[in-house]
Parts: sequence; C-alpha cells; structure tokens
Amino acid sequence: MNIQLESSVSACVRTPLAKHSDLTWHMHATQDVNYNVSIAKDILNPRNPVLARTCANYVVGKNRKTKRLVVIDSKVNEIYGDSLRDYFESWCFDIHWKIISSDEVNKNMESAIQVAEAMDDAGLLRRGEMVIGIGGGVLLDVVGFASSLYRRGIPYVRIPTTLMGQIDAGIGIKTGVNHGDHKNRLGTYFAPSSALIDPMFLKSLDQRHISNGVAEIIKMALIKDRTLFELLEAMSSYLTPQAFSSDHPVIQEIMSRAIAGMLAELEPNLWEAELARCVDYGHTFSPSLELRATPMLLHGEAVAVDMALCVALANGRELLTDEETSRALLLMHNSGLPIIHPVFNLELLEKALADSVKHRDGLQRLPITTGLGAATFVNDLTLDELSTALQFLEQRQEAFDQVTTL
Repeated sequence: MNIQLESSVSACVRTPLAKHSDLTWHMHATQDVNYNVSIAKDILNPRNPVLARTCANYVVGKNRKTKRLVVIDSKVNEIYGDSLRDYFESWCFDIHWKIISSDEVNKNMESAIQVAEAMDDAGLLRRGEMVIGIGGGVLLDVVGFASSLYRRGIPYVRIPTTLMGQIDAGIGIKTGVNHGDHKNRLGTYFAPSSALIDPMFLKSLDQRHISNGVAEIIKMALIKDRTLFELLEAMSSYLTPQAFSSDHPVIQEIMSRAIAGMLAELEPNLWEAELARCVDYGHTFSPSLELRATPMLLHGEAVAVDMALCVALANGRELLTDEETSRALLLMHNSGLPIIHPVFNLELLEKALADSVKHRDGLQRLPITTGLGAATFVNDLTLDELSTALQFLEQRQEAFDQVTTL
C-alpha cells in the first residue's frame, strides 16, 4: 500500500505543472429577468385582490404572517396612507412602514441607506419577504437601488403613483441616486418582481406633474410611434389628471402604447450592452439642465427642452420638415412644457455633450428624429449646429409668446 502510494506521488510530481500564465478559466452565466408590468385600476379597494396577490409572490411557511416593508413617499402617504393601511390589514399583511420625502434633492446615498436600515429594522428575510415602493420615480429609484444592495438583492415591488413613474421610471430595471453634480451617477440594474400601475393615483396629481409625464410619452411618440403622436395632438387640450385617471378609450390607448413602446425598447437591451439607445432621446443635455436650473425643473420639463433642441437639430439637417418641426414643438407647448430655459446655453450644452460622450463610451450616439415616429443616431454634432438650434428655439418661443398675448 505504501509503495503504491509513493509511486503515485512520484508520478504526479514528475508531471509538468502549468505556468501561471498558462492558466485560464472562462466563466459564462446568464441571468434570467422575469417581471410583470400590469395596469390595474382601483387597487386600494379591499375587495380587489390584485395588490395582495402582487405583494404575496414570496410567502414563507403556511402559518407565517406575511411580512412586508412598505416605503412610501410622504405626500402619497398623506393622501393614500389610511387606505393602504386598511387594505393591507384586511388581507392580513404584517406591514412595516418607512415614510420618506422623495424630492429630487433627496435622491442620494443617504436616502438609500435610510431605506436599507428600514429593511434591517423590519427583519426581512433575504428571499422570502419583500419591499414595496409606493411613490414617484425618485422614490422608486431609491428603493430599487437600496433593494439591489441590501444582502446583495432583496425582492421588491414598484407601485408608481405619478404619470412619469407609470410610463417610464417605474417600469424598467434601472435604479440609481444622484452623486456630486451628476444625475444617477451611482446605480444598478435590478428588476422588480412586479410593477403595478393604477391610473387612479393620477387624479391627485397637479397639472404640472401630468405634463411632466406627458414629456416622456411625447418622447416615445417622436422616436417610435407616429400614431401615438397623432393621438397626443388630438388630445393635447385634455391631458389632465381627471382624463388620465378616467376610462377614456383614447387616454387608455395613449397609456398602453407609451408603456408597450418603452418596454419593447428596453427588453432586448436591459443592461445597455448597446449604448445607442432610442430611449435616450431628450436625455443628452437634460441631466445637466435639471441639476442647474433654478427654480428647479421637473425631469420631464428638462427632457422637453432637450427634445425641442433635438427637433431643431433635425430640422437643420433636413431630417424633419418645417411642418413636422412646428407640430412637434407645438405639441410640447400645448402640453404645458417648456422648449427653452435661461441656463440652457451653449456652455452648458458643450459640457453636457462631453459628459454624454463619456457615458456612451466615446461616441455622441445622439438620438435624433427622422420624421415623426422614427429615429437615427449622429456622432458628428458640432457647436455651430447647437448654437443655430438654440437661436431657432428662441425665435419659436417668441412666436408662442406673441400668440399667447393676443
């Protein structure tokens, strides 16, 4: 036995060992992403099981009361907090509550840490219990970011209560917080288990926040869906909180087309392996504007100014006709959105473009419309073009102002 063992060892020793430079292990793995985006009205009605089913996807033990952490925007809590508490109580959930102020100024690491601490205080199991974020896009970004970090990932549900959240910020897998002078500089890709959209929440919004969300719908119309653009044109005088929370068939089609269009663009490129993204339309210069504007601009308002610039650039390159250009700018104006801003000047544009080039890995990859409902990308935008486009928009704004004063 000993002789055989020594022989085996000797044989192993005599076998040449690979050098460190010759050692390579190739790891390959894929990550499935499965989540639902559902439109369901009146989810706070205790007789409606949709919210309970959505929040009960992860249940541990037959006799264990279902524990959840609800992170809710303070303003949403004032309006819907009692109804939510009654609902969860009627469905026997053990709810821990975290109320936060989710204005843009609070979209930071400190807020994410507060949410993570609330998860710890609630004693949530890593996989068996979940977080429920209820609020606008800022809150959902913070909750998603904290959920992706806590124990390297804990399930969460998104319930957007703003139009912006329901058609854009609340239905993808990106999370993030602002850092320094940059929007969403710290972030992750982390899909929710579900996103639940109830248009009834929109009836409590003011008109400015409806217009804020309409900006992102206009974006989808300009880059992808001419029919959606025409529906928005026809309904531009009726895009109100009451309309968006109603059963109006055209409004319902606007919502469904906007959501479906966004998801169709996101699904094949969830982790942004491809950096030329049509949905970045209006998001090249707007992050810098949004952070520098005083008084503060909402996200959609800054996006609208960026989109107006891109419309002017497309017109300058003869990718949009004069008629199409006028229709696009008029739709933004009639929707209560700005097309210019005092700090949106050539200096800001130059710096913002340089930052976007870094973000897009060395190329401009600027989405620009080619007609209403289609887009392409340019990488050769010049400062002269930007200057000309700014002058073009100033002239259009003067024309809008003249009509308003008549």
